[in-house]
Amino acid sequence: MKLNQHLKGWKQIVSQRFPQLSLPQVSGLAAWSFGMVMTQSSSLTRVSSLIAKINQEKDNTVRQRLKEWYKEGKAKAKKDNKRVSLEVKDCFASLLSWIVDLLPKTTQELPIGLDATSIGQNFTVLSINVLYRSCGIPIAWKVVRGTEKGSWKPYWQELFQSLNNIVPKNWKVIVSADRGLYADWLYQQIVELGWHPFLRINHQGQYREPDSSSWQPLASVVSRSGQSWSGKITCFKTNPIDCTLLAQWDEDYADPWLILTDLNPNEGNILWYGFRSWIESSYRDVKSDGWQWQRTRLRNPDRAERHWLAMAVALLWMVTLGGESETQSDEELISDSEQSSSTNSTRQVSCFLNGLLTVVAQLLNGQSLTLGRLLPIPFSHFKDLAFEDSS
Repeated sequence: MKLNQHLKGWKQIVSQRFPQLSLPQVSGLAAWSFGMVMTQSSSLTRVSSLIAKINQEKDNTVRQRLKEWYKEGKAKAKKDNKRVSLEVKDCFASLLSWIVDLLPKTTQELPIGLDATSIGQNFTVLSINVLYRSCGIPIAWKVVRGTEKGSWKPYWQELFQSLNNIVPKNWKVIVSADRGLYADWLYQQIVELGWHPFLRINHQGQYREPDSSSWQPLASVVSRSGQSWSGKITCFKTNPIDCTLLAQWDEDYADPWLILTDLNPNEGNILWYGFRSWIESSYRDVKSDGWQWQRTRLRNPDRAERHWLAMAVALLWMVTLGGESETQSDEELISDSEQSSSTNSTRQVSCFLNGLLTVVAQLLNGQSLTLGRLLPIPFSHFKDLAFEDSS
C-alpha cells in the first residue's frame, strides 16, 4: 500500500503527538481523522471509501481495517496476533499537551468547560473541553449507555486525573460547568488540580458571609435584573463550601448567574462563565456541521469512545486552521460574543467551518495540508460584554 501524500503527512503529525500508540493504532487514527475532514462525516462507509480511493486499495480491505481500529482486542480478527485494544484514556494527556504546545509561549490562561450530551437513548457523552474562539475542543470524555443508571462521579474523577500535571502550574485555568453538574466534590476535584472552578449553581439554597452567623437565601443576593454582587461566603448549609460567589442578573435573562469559584472576588470576572456556551458549538461541529455523529450506528460505548478520539483530533486540526486564517481583529471577534443586532459585527463562518474551507483551498491551490496554531483571546479582553445565557 502506498499512502496518499497528504494522508502520509497527516500521519506523521499524528504519530509525533501520540508516541504511546502502536503503528497500526497511529495509522487508524490518522486515516479516520483525515477521512472525517475530507468527507465531513464519521461514517465508516464514506471514510473507508475515500481512503481506499486515494490509496488505490479495495474498499472492503480498508473498511475492515478501520473497523478493527475501534474494536476491543478480544473482538479483533484472529489473524491479528497482537489484538490490543486502543486505550483512549491514555490519549487524553497527549491531546491536552498538543493543545498547550500549539498556544503562544506567552499564554498563561486556559478556559475549560465540562458538559454532558446525548445521542438519543443510545449514549451519553461526558466531556471536558478546551474552549477556544467560540469552539470547544474535547480533551477527555467518557461514553456511557443512555439508559445507564448510577453516579457519574467516578467517571468525572478519572477524566480529571488523566489531565493532571499537563498544564503549566503558573497558568490560570478556569473550569466552568452548568447548574446540573454542580457538586461539592467536583469543586474540590478542580481545586486539587490547581485549577479554578467556575461552577454555576441554582438560586435555591442559603449562604452565609464570613462576619455573620445567620444564613440568607441565595435568591436574595441579586433579586432583580441589573444587579451584581461578589464576595467571600460559605455556601449551602448542607455540604457547606467556603468560596467566592459571583452574582449577576442581566436584563432579559430568566435567572441570574450565580458562580462559585476559589478565586478572590477581585480576581474573577463573572463574564468568563460565558465561555461555557462555546461547548454548544462543539456539539454542532461533531454533529450537523461536521462529522454527523448523530447518525452513528455504533452501539458499544467503548468503541464510541475510540471513535470520539478521531473526531477530537479532526476537530482540533480544523479549529487550528480556522482560527489562524480569521482576518478579523480580536476586538471584532469579541463582538461575536455580544448580544448585538448588528450583523456585520459577528462571524459569518464559524472557526471550525473556516478550517474546513481552508483545507479545500489548500488542496485546490496545490498546497500541502498544514496544521495551524491556536491564537486565543486573552481573558482581559472580556470586559462589559453580554455573553449569551447558557441556560
